[in-house]
Amino acid sequence: MNRDRFQAKLVNPPYRAIPQIMKDLRTLQVCIFHPRDEDGESLTKQIERIGCKVHAFWPPPCELPPGTDLVFMAVNPDMINHNFEWSRGDEAPAVIAVVTYENPTIIEAVLRMGAKGVIASPIRSFGILSALVLVREVANDIRKLRRRVNRLEEKIGGMRVLNEAQEILCRQRGISKDEAYRVIRDQAMSKRVTAESIAAAIIQANDVLSFKS
Repeated sequence: MNRDRFQAKLVNPPYRAIPQIMKDLRTLQVCIFHPRDEDGESLTKQIERIGCKVHAFWPPPCELPPGTDLVFMAVNPDMINHNFEWSRGDEAPAVIAVVTYENPTIIEAVLRMGAKGVIASPIRSFGILSALVLVREVANDIRKLRRRVNRLEEKIGGMRVLNEAQEILCRQRGISKDEAYRVIRDQAMSKRVTAESIAAAIIQANDVLSFKS
């Protein structure tokens, strides 16, 4: 993939067919953290009509039910100091904040919980499905990009380890970097491990010998 096509893919990621998206929504486990009032009941019924499996709680529990895919969270003054530990991490479920009014404190809480979307209270049926679809797709795209970044970081880290090990062998044996790489590769093949593992062992052994000297 050339550079232009790669950049275009990041800016305009391919979207899935709407029928498949709607079908997938019916497999979602959704948690609704909202007071048991008219808004809370209306939101719960709307999500159930869409076909999602719904768990409603108030106040929010410390831990999410296993397999939770998405969370609707009422953000009010009583919740601004809540510890949203479950909303952190690369595999955390997508969050849609439900807000009654806007002020800096509420907005800060919305950002702190990592919400990917916002719906306004009082709850109306219009807009909930769109918010659910968009937030779900955005969260999936972000998760894929994070995984890609992690893989790239691991690859770069491995290249640095290999480069350092090659330099060590070059100094110790008076060989070229290409020859040093062949030594590492041959050792990795004979021991049935990765070249990065052999490189890390070379670096560790060099550190031990340098410390003793």
